[in-house]
Amino acid sequence: MVFSSLTFLYLFLPLVVLPYFLVKNRTWRNGLLLVLSLFFYAWGEPKYVVMMLAATVVAYAGGLAIETLRGRPKACKVAFVLTVCLVTANLLVFKYANFLWDTLNSIVSTGVTLPTIALPIGISFYTFQILSYVIDLYWGKVHVQRNFFYLLLYVSFFPQLIAGPIVRYSTIEDEILHRKETWGDVEAGLKRFLLGLAKKVLIANNVAAIADMIYQGNQSIYGTALYWLASVAYTMQIYFDFSGYSDMAIGLGRMFGFHFLENFNYPYLSRSATEFWRRWHISLSSWFRDYIYIPLGGSRVSRPKWVRNIFIVWGLTGFWHGAAWNFLLWGLYYGVLLVVEKFWLGKVLDKLPSVLRWFYTFFVVNLGWVFFHLSDPAFLSYALHVMFRWQATDWPRVLTANSDILLGILWFPLAFLFSFPVWKKLPRPKGWKGALAADLGYGILLMLCILYILSSSYNPFIYFRF
Repeated sequence: MVFSSLTFLYLFLPLVVLPYFLVKNRTWRNGLLLVLSLFFYAWGEPKYVVMMLAATVVAYAGGLAIETLRGRPKACKVAFVLTVCLVTANLLVFKYANFLWDTLNSIVSTGVTLPTIALPIGISFYTFQILSYVIDLYWGKVHVQRNFFYLLLYVSFFPQLIAGPIVRYSTIEDEILHRKETWGDVEAGLKRFLLGLAKKVLIANNVAAIADMIYQGNQSIYGTALYWLASVAYTMQIYFDFSGYSDMAIGLGRMFGFHFLENFNYPYLSRSATEFWRRWHISLSSWFRDYIYIPLGGSRVSRPKWVRNIFIVWGLTGFWHGAAWNFLLWGLYYGVLLVVEKFWLGKVLDKLPSVLRWFYTFFVVNLGWVFFHLSDPAFLSYALHVMFRWQATDWPRVLTANSDILLGILWFPLAFLFSFPVWKKLPRPKGWKGALAADLGYGILLMLCILYILSSSYNPFIYFRF
């Protein structure tokens, strides 16, 4: 079930909101959120609820063991390592087993074929949330959760379960029992949800159609110009798709009294690749920084070890996104960029005008999304070849075969405009008339989204497969 579906908007969300605010008891409210969050996850893949429950049981038992063994450091460490290994093993088996076995077979033929293991939706996100709880508990940053159902609520809470943001236990530890829902939060959360829905439905879906038409179309008629157009379309799609989902998740959480941290901060404003990753998917980049990069020594080590740490983190970042070579290549691509910026290019960029730094960053980020998007090595090689070696476009055949491409291009100005903080700089209405006009605007936005959902069957979410 996706947030931008009529099932969610007309059935599931009212089913949660109405009874939630009818009951006043905190335990009942948490119980309702837990039951309906499990139902939300089971809607698409009922059998994988068991895997999420099992991972949570391991974290719960491991957390109790860590807390009980505090006075015995070695035993406590054993409990911690065992818990982390078991939770991580769940991710490794379901997400990477087939890829690793196929890679081994390509090197040394074993003659054995591993059965295809389906990937549970959202496993990367909830695994990292569980790990953050276990690690922070071991480090003494959070208190042990002795109520299994509250820990399960943290893991399975439906707004962030499928595609993040990666919410750390420390962020909502107190809010599980002591949050205070206000109508101000409900209103702000609903408006944030609607903005995210519009990002996803009105912008991401429309620019996505351009990339899909070109990448899946007749290669003989698409030239250099359109392959660059496809790359920019995907660059816009993935931002509005994922940031829109994050906006919806943050808005939904706020409606129920939870305050998630921001996951995007206008990343296409960036003037370096380093800055881009301070603004893009903040919950993931900060997770790797705090739990991998800094424990390895971060930048407070010798230069060779610093480079090693960067490549370990970015190799893992790429691999986190998917069990395929293009994701690993994408991660290492950023590893190289960040090393070059830290040791040389960063000083050069600082001396350039801001507009040139922005063009450089947008170019390298846009190119990176080509590696990210195209999983077939042969087609990736072909696309890069066409992008960097001029090939004419057969415009008459393109427009005859795909006249809708012109409609998609009309969304580009809006996509570029709202990838910058234009919304924040718009004048805010004052007085009751202004507030009424703003509410009317949000109502119109909702109606436009619903009309689009009704008229289109094209509604993918990129990060669902991670």
